[in-house]
Amino acid sequence: MVDPATDVAAAPAPPRHRSPLLSRRGAVEGAGPDAGVAWHYGDPTAEQRALSRGGAVVDQSHLGVVTVTGPDRLTWLHSITSQHVSDLRPRTSTELLVLSPQGHIEHAAAVVDDGTTTWLITEGASAPALAAWLDRMRFTLRVEVADVTDEWAAIGEPVDAEGAEDEPVTWRDPWPRTAPGGTRYGPDDAAHPGSDRTWRLVLVPRAELAQAVAAREQAGWPLVGTWASEALRVEAWRPRLGREVDHRSIPHELDWLRTAVHLEKGCYRGQETVARVHNLGRPPRRLVMLHLDGSGHLLPEPGAPVHETGSLTSGGGIGRGIGHITSGARHHEIGPVALAVVKRSAPTDVDLMVECEGGPVAAGQEPIVAGEGVSADRPAPRGPVARGLGHRPSL
Repeated sequence: MVDPATDVAAAPAPPRHRSPLLSRRGAVEGAGPDAGVAWHYGDPTAEQRALSRGGAVVDQSHLGVVTVTGPDRLTWLHSITSQHVSDLRPRTSTELLVLSPQGHIEHAAAVVDDGTTTWLITEGASAPALAAWLDRMRFTLRVEVADVTDEWAAIGEPVDAEGAEDEPVTWRDPWPRTAPGGTRYGPDDAAHPGSDRTWRLVLVPRAELAQAVAAREQAGWPLVGTWASEALRVEAWRPRLGREVDHRSIPHELDWLRTAVHLEKGCYRGQETVARVHNLGRPPRRLVMLHLDGSGHLLPEPGAPVHETGSLTSGGGIGRGIGHITSGARHHEIGPVALAVVKRSAPTDVDLMVECEGGPVAAGQEPIVAGEGVSADRPAPRGPVARGLGHRPSL
């Protein structure tokens, strides 16, 4: 997550669990929200290639798991979150957001129901707070909330299939397919760079994590680290709570209305901002993909400032600050890349500069959220728009 006071990455808390797979030969532990599992096992390039070919397993046991049980669980979650889940069928995956009254993202969770329990998978550091908030919202409804991270662990695999009845609880990533009731601020689904990425999380008892991974290795799938999975996530423009979200984030800025927000459901906290920005306003910031100059072998850290390139009349160099890096990765095919959140007003057709410890790095930008800040299905205005509407919303 990003520190609210500075908009830069805050020092993470120690991981709640350290994976037993870190004892594997060559394992290098991850950092930030990926602490507690391996960043790689000695050959990150080969690991990425294996994962991109569709045959690898990733230790995701650092993620948090929250369960909701009781006959009112789905209608209750429907009423307090951004997603339409009141009639969610068993073994059907979706995702939801918990928003502040002003529409800022507070929590994000992968969601799947097994017929008796709704499973929410989120960042490990966020699970206790998510469970506590849900517990406070129960009132008299017939629901029970539990943080079961100590009992359950996730493994990631490049499979484009929901879990079957005889399989463990499984969440299939819907990104970037625009869900019913959703909308997009970027390219259509077929043209989206994430359309070829397949990803799902399988929940196993934490005590059986090593055995579940070993079974996949016996089938010919190597164990790979989060360097591989994060590089493919960045390539797919997939937002992540622990990386892309800060205290100001609204879903529109990250193109998260594709998969995590239903625009036609009833009231929930933050809905007014979601509807107002979609129908009348424009998000103050936008997510971009940066293709970094790799000649200096520098990769910016999350929180690194992003600047416009200075004008020729000012001597070039670094211009005004417009945002910050949220995720960075060295991709085995396209080289060093990053996701960044920048001001929507920043031009979309200019190169940028990113501050690194070893000096500034040039970056070409690829817009993810369109510079005009208008969704694909924004309603046409019914008449003259009042002065001030259509510009930055007051959030």
